Amino acid sequence: MLSYNSYEHPTSKKWVTFVHGAGGSSSIWYKQVREFKKHFNVLILDLRGHGKSKNLIKATFNKKYTFDAVTQDIVEVIEFLKIKKSHFVGISLGTILIRNLAEKKPNLVTSMIMGGAIIKLDFRSRFLIFVGNLFKSVIPYMLLYKLFAFIIMPKKNHAKSRSLFVNEAKKLYQKEFLRWFKLTSEINPLLRLFRMKDLKIPTLYIMGEEDHLFLPSIKSIAQKHINASLIIIEKCGHVVNVDRAKVFNDKSIDYIKQF
Repeated sequence: MLSYNSYEHPTSKKWVTFVHGAGGSSSIWYKQVREFKKHFNVLILDLRGHGKSKNLIKATFNKKYTFDAVTQDIVEVIEFLKIKKSHFVGISLGTILIRNLAEKKPNLVTSMIMGGAIIKLDFRSRFLIFVGNLFKSVIPYMLLYKLFAFIIMPKKNHAKSRSLFVNEAKKLYQKEFLRWFKLTSEINPLLRLFRMKDLKIPTLYIMGEEDHLFLPSIKSIAQKHINASLIIIEKCGHVVNVDRAKVFNDKSIDYIKQF
């Protein structure tokens, strides 16, 4: 089972589950946990190969890496803790996992808050993945990761987010990075399904106005999907929960309190 930490609120019955992106860990939510646990029960977890879960790879996660398999890892924790329903908060690739979980287990999801959401890969994104696949076996993975981080978060005010994600990625093993990178072959068909299908689950997209790779497609989805809404944060890049933590927290908490 994934490594996780849970924080129970003395009176609230609402659960909020945080799902980080590839190369990160549950530590990226440190600015969220201290605020959210004032209002709700909170669950944070480390995806397979990340954070404290990386020590469980050989014993637990030797099966093939697919989005469904990684999503099932999250479901196992939810069911182990006997959480009947939760709000889910994700960042970057974590939003794909949450959306996939909502597809497979909609009864577990009250709402979805998608920070720096990925719903479509434009030409630049696909080119990045192509280059990564071409050189992943010959170039040290940290060079690739640093390149991706700089392209996704290029501005000076994104430096803190870049540094956080690069430092977290350093804790991965090369083989683990390659396992996760192979998931990119699944992304396009999965995202195509997500764009076509509007779930009945309320969804809030929180995007940075400087998230140049992913914001345009999210604007389109928010207009098409009845249950979706969008908040764009000024002077903010891809990793909205780090770049503008207070705004992200306030908007997310207010959203969850509606239910």
